[in-house]
Amino acid sequence: MNVKRILLGGLLAGVFINIGEGILNGVILMDEYQALMEQHGLAETSWAMAGYLVGGFLFGFVVAWLYAAIRPRFGGGWKTGARAAVPVWVVGCVVPTLWFGGVGLALGTGNTILVLVWALVELVVAGVIAGWLYREGGVGAAATAARTEPGAPAPV
Repeated sequence: MNVKRILLGGLLAGVFINIGEGILNGVILMDEYQALMEQHGLAETSWAMAGYLVGGFLFGFVVAWLYAAIRPRFGGGWKTGARAAVPVWVVGCVVPTLWFGGVGLALGTGNTILVLVWALVELVVAGVIAGWLYREGGVGAAATAARTEPGAPAPV
């Protein structure tokens, strides 16, 4: 796997994720989150923003790494980017949303659906971004080129 390209793709995917999360949570749902936190007597920690940003980049790096890992089997392209995104979405978004809802920290059905659909689209686009930047390098490149989808361009 080309670690430099994974890091580059993960970085750009993380920037996209952080922008999307900033729009969703800092603009669209800001009032709902503040009301929910007040209702439960919660407050953000001093390091919350740093945690959100690091989390967004971690999502980007995991999607990019997973794209690189599954690319030899599925070939390059946007479909592989989407395939890399879906398990990250399930583990990183769906499961925590169910857990938060189970302890009374849900935003309501409509907003929960919005958050989950937003995150799915966001991660699929992040997977496509990571895949767009990823290129095989070194000895494995020829073997990977032989396993690309029919009609797909060979890896560079």
